[in-house]
Amino acid sequence: MGRRGPAPTPTSILKLRGSKLVTAKREAAEAKGPSGMPERPPWLDAEAKAKWDQLVPRLQMMRVLTLIDEDALTQYCRLWSRWRKAEDFIEKNGDMFPIRDDAGKVKCFVQWPQVAIAHKLVQQLIRLEQEFGMTPAARTRIHLPVSAPTEADARKARFFTTAL
Repeated sequence: MGRRGPAPTPTSILKLRGSKLVTAKREAAEAKGPSGMPERPPWLDAEAKAKWDQLVPRLQMMRVLTLIDEDALTQYCRLWSRWRKAEDFIEKNGDMFPIRDDAGKVKCFVQWPQVAIAHKLVQQLIRLEQEFGMTPAARTRIHLPVSAPTEADARKARFFTTAL
């Protein structure tokens, strides 16, 4: 029989949420991912590579990405590429196709397999998005500590201020 209840929340996420459950003992006992940016696998298809290149900088800005996340991020990008292909097929061909009898008369309509495929893929994508904090609800549970602005931030800020 499988484990019961919700999956335990990582200590790093509990810390960001400001939880009182974080203790030194709990933090020391939990495995941590090595910091750094994961490398994009060369065997990803073009759409998956584009998604990877889009996501990695965003996840790094959120400070939720470590080297160990490479496989999960790779899986997300592959699933996203497959979902996009299924959605493109559905846009081109519609959701259903007719089944005809020997006389050519339409008996009924049947859903394309790509509709079920797209549905299953989007469920898997949502689960991974929640793991990486890529949904609004998941982000509300993450509170990052505010750091003092650096000199580089001050230089960048002058480009984003508007004079009224």
